[in-house]
Amino acid sequence: MSTPTDSPEKYDLKNTTTDASTSDSSPPLAPAQTNYSSHIDYGHFGPLAHVNTAETTLPAFGGEFQPGLYRSPKNRKTANPAPLGLCAFALTTFVLGCIEMNVRDITEPNIIIGLAFSYGGLVQLLAGMWEMAIGNTFGATVLSSYGGFWISLAITFTPGGFGIMSSLEEAAEGKPSMFYDSFGLMLMGWFIFTTLMLFCTLKSTFAFFTLFFVVDIALLLLAVGYIHRGADDEPNKNLMKSGGFFALLGAFLAWYNAFAGIADDSNSFFIVPVVHFPWSEKGRESRRARKESAAGQGA
Repeated sequence: MSTPTDSPEKYDLKNTTTDASTSDSSPPLAPAQTNYSSHIDYGHFGPLAHVNTAETTLPAFGGEFQPGLYRSPKNRKTANPAPLGLCAFALTTFVLGCIEMNVRDITEPNIIIGLAFSYGGLVQLLAGMWEMAIGNTFGATVLSSYGGFWISLAITFTPGGFGIMSSLEEAAEGKPSMFYDSFGLMLMGWFIFTTLMLFCTLKSTFAFFTLFFVVDIALLLLAVGYIHRGADDEPNKNLMKSGGFFALLGAFLAWYNAFAGIADDSNSFFIVPVVHFPWSEKGRESRRARKESAAGQGA
């Protein structure tokens, strides 16, 4: 039997004819109905191809920031905002991770302020609003929230701009302990939020779930590092470096999911594979297909 990879001439629908001896009662096709493309185009059906019809239910996909089954918009008039939000999160988190790990002996977080205000903050917030416009509640909630997170982080660390650090130090008689405790509690709140969002990715893909998992661990380590300080009353260095390492992992996973949402057969030779959990809808569907195939072969 010929396969779709054979020569296009075998699938030339223009040359398809109807045998009158076997279908005398069938009316002849109108000329307009026989004017098809010369061959079937299989180039648009890669492993991540999404069929944009309202009738098609698609499995969870990190590139669309969809943690469960969803319907792709029919005749989409707006681009997919998820890769933009993921890239904004990834770059800002990458810089934060490098700072926490003291890469190149960098100890001050000043360089992240511009990124946190603009790219990680404003751009990610806008991506979240665009997710809301296309009906993706999960994407709107997460991207908008983390856009606000980065803006709040930039406000906190702006030198001399808002006086948050200095006012807390004054309240603690010149010691930074109150600021560290306050900042650690804020990070703990973000850890709780990320944990809630993590529960929503349990039926998604491996890369999508792992992104939220490592970001959750990074927030927990950083929060505990600020609250449980060392003997010098400074944040625990080991915990801070560990948190920075997980932040770097989260950044690369965010870029991975963003690339999956951008790359397709039309613009890339590299298509990101999608690994679904075995208990997800897609995983159960694959198992059912294998069982049916095995039963058919056994018969």
